Amino acid sequence: MKNFKSGVFINQGTFKSFQPEKLVRNWALEDIEIINLLSKADRQLGRLDMYSEYVPNIDLFISMHVLKEATQSSKIEGTKTNMEEALLDKSDVAEEKRDDWEEVQNYIEALNSAIKKLDELPFSSRLIRQTHEIMLQGVRGKHKIPGDFRISQNWIGGASIADASFIPPIHNDIAELMADLEKFAHNEEIKLPDLLKIALIHYQFETIHPFLDGNGRVGRLMITLYLVEKGILKKPILYLSDFFERNRELYYSNLMKVRLYNDINQWIKFFLVGVIETAKSSIETFDKILKLQKEVDEKLQKLGSRTNNARDVVSYLYQKPLIDASKVKEIVGISLPSAYTLIAELEKQKIIEEVTGAKRGKQYWFTDYINIFK
Repeated sequence: MKNFKSGVFINQGTFKSFQPEKLVRNWALEDIEIINLLSKADRQLGRLDMYSEYVPNIDLFISMHVLKEATQSSKIEGTKTNMEEALLDKSDVAEEKRDDWEEVQNYIEALNSAIKKLDELPFSSRLIRQTHEIMLQGVRGKHKIPGDFRISQNWIGGASIADASFIPPIHNDIAELMADLEKFAHNEEIKLPDLLKIALIHYQFETIHPFLDGNGRVGRLMITLYLVEKGILKKPILYLSDFFERNRELYYSNLMKVRLYNDINQWIKFFLVGVIETAKSSIETFDKILKLQKEVDEKLQKLGSRTNNARDVVSYLYQKPLIDASKVKEIVGISLPSAYTLIAELEKQKIIEEVTGAKRGKQYWFTDYINIFK
């Protein structure tokens, strides 16, 4: 980006806050490497978006994409819940892990809610605040004004503001900066490709850090929302948190390079590489799902009169790959003894496996499906 200036550090007396430049300005793209990466990213996103058209019942599988995103995005913030634990009911989660589990569940609810609201509400500060409110309800950040921009100073890194690694702008400037971010997102006179726009929006949002808590999770979630709203993806099937988690140090250092050295090009290249790698990975995931579907369907054909009931159970497992006898009874509408018989048939075909080792309260995983996302 030609002549890019990220902002200035302002002396606030006992600390220096960072004041970012507005996003609504003239932009000139000259870096040929960014142009090449942008072309590759567009190509991979186009390939991925095709799966929205021809994968049958793609909505069944989106819930597992969301679950993976929730665990990875929360992991960046320090939670330790894995995908298997996130699938459990709260009562089945160890007491010491329930706070982390609840944060992951809130992320899932917040993302699903935000995607639905896009039908009636544009990508905006209002949508972001509503999403933040759901994300922090009843968890560790619940006292940090969920759903409202901060009215006090925050900082990143360090035990206190005195040794912070980065101090965002003062709270008096948040409304103006977020209004600018929103205008940039929808300003069609700024002729930047949407992928570059969301790369800049994510950087700017994390720099403003408008909330007292949850900025990282909300900022990463915004990427998917933007891509869906702009029609780049028909379905929410691209999530960058796994890439950011695997490259956590680079993620943070590239954001800081923009603030310290005006190096927006490096951040954009990193972001686009993330899009390319994640799109490729998502394509591989869908290919594996289609292959597994075919293999499972062949096994179901062997169940004779139980095939249709078994299909109903497997359809549920594609959304939540954990089940017990009472859930099978509910899904199919059969007696409990019949549910256990059906489970035994699915076990025999190696579609599900029992994981508790208990005599009562047995639970069964759709392990091959879970492994695709790990």
